[in-house]
Amino acid sequence: MSLPIRTGRRVALASAFAALALPSALLSAASPVTAQPQPKAKAATWNWPSIKSKVPLVIGHRGGSGYLPEHTLASYSLAITQGADYIEADLVSTKDGALISRHEPNLIGTTDVAKRPEFASRKRTVNVDGVPEEGFFASDFTLAEIKTLRAIQRLPDRGQAYDGRFTVPTFEEMIELAKRRSRSTGRTIGVYAETKHPTLHKQLGLPLEPKVVAVLKKEGLNTRSSPVFLQSFEPRSLKTLKKLSPVKRVQLIDGGGVADDGAITFAPPSDRPYDWTASGDPGLTSRTYGQMVTDPGLDEISSYADGIGPWKRYIVSTKADATLTTPGESARRTAPPSNLVQRAHRRGLIVHPFTFRSEQKYLAADYGTNPVEEYRQFFELGVDGVFSDFPDTAVTARTLLGIDKLAAS
Repeated sequence: MSLPIRTGRRVALASAFAALALPSALLSAASPVTAQPQPKAKAATWNWPSIKSKVPLVIGHRGGSGYLPEHTLASYSLAITQGADYIEADLVSTKDGALISRHEPNLIGTTDVAKRPEFASRKRTVNVDGVPEEGFFASDFTLAEIKTLRAIQRLPDRGQAYDGRFTVPTFEEMIELAKRRSRSTGRTIGVYAETKHPTLHKQLGLPLEPKVVAVLKKEGLNTRSSPVFLQSFEPRSLKTLKKLSPVKRVQLIDGGGVADDGAITFAPPSDRPYDWTASGDPGLTSRTYGQMVTDPGLDEISSYADGIGPWKRYIVSTKADATLTTPGESARRTAPPSNLVQRAHRRGLIVHPFTFRSEQKYLAADYGTNPVEEYRQFFELGVDGVFSDFPDTAVTARTLLGIDKLAAS
């Protein structure tokens, strides 16, 4: 049986939110968070600047999303407290052109919008990258309306205790948090932002790229050395960003699933970048994401990006094991690693695979039930960073890797 692409540990966080350096407004569902004027962050030491770093980055995937509702200031701050070097935002646009941090333009799975009678008439079906989706879409709401919504946990098997506690942040608010925590922790907290469904946004008359760069300029982060990565699944978006900004860019590489023998499979909408599909160019519509990890594909990526963010199964795939009856990937065993990391490095491309999670159903049987073992394998294979829902576990694995290297020296 083939394994579908990605789909939590049930947790109850008893620690005080004061430890996360969060404003008190975050703790009240009745009080929307508004951006407060902040002093400009002083220049801080940038510890993990490039492929030359010997220490892999820990990227808080949508923050500490294994513990708290994703893409909230609380989740981002938790990730920083847990040791993340970067916090990651998926950026979508509101009706009035504000950039907000949400997993998808469709708000139905990550906010309480479906329970808000005042917005019931906004429910509709939209074609998102060729797939009809019913829900409530950010482009039908103003920022002021978005700020009345509250975030919820997207995955049903993760803790729901913090549903309704936090508002939806803007890109600017996320950056201000990173600056504030950089000052309080004494280390630079980087920002890793994705242009989400850029072809759709362009079709809506709400192109993302100029807005992203405008925010970076406003925040003093539009330089090559800024602690910022911009990522996208769509090459055209990255090529546009290259024209507009010197900031580092990463090509995300998706996949549809894994066959029993470990081969990556492809099915819409995870078969190819949607800008390739929308182009109508047979030379692009005949390709899949798989082309990107070939030598010619990596050569092409190196012309407009600084790195790749591949689904981790391109580096270590898994094979079905009929003797196992445990859930998800725990019923599969790892295949021998590919040479993707080495081939990307030969072209000067950094490698930041996604997504690392701690629940058993996301861990191949070889790792037992210990997610640290998966991180350790990928770190030893030379990846430059990982996207993790559980930054604390990733940091622990990185620390152990450092201990191992010291012991061997």
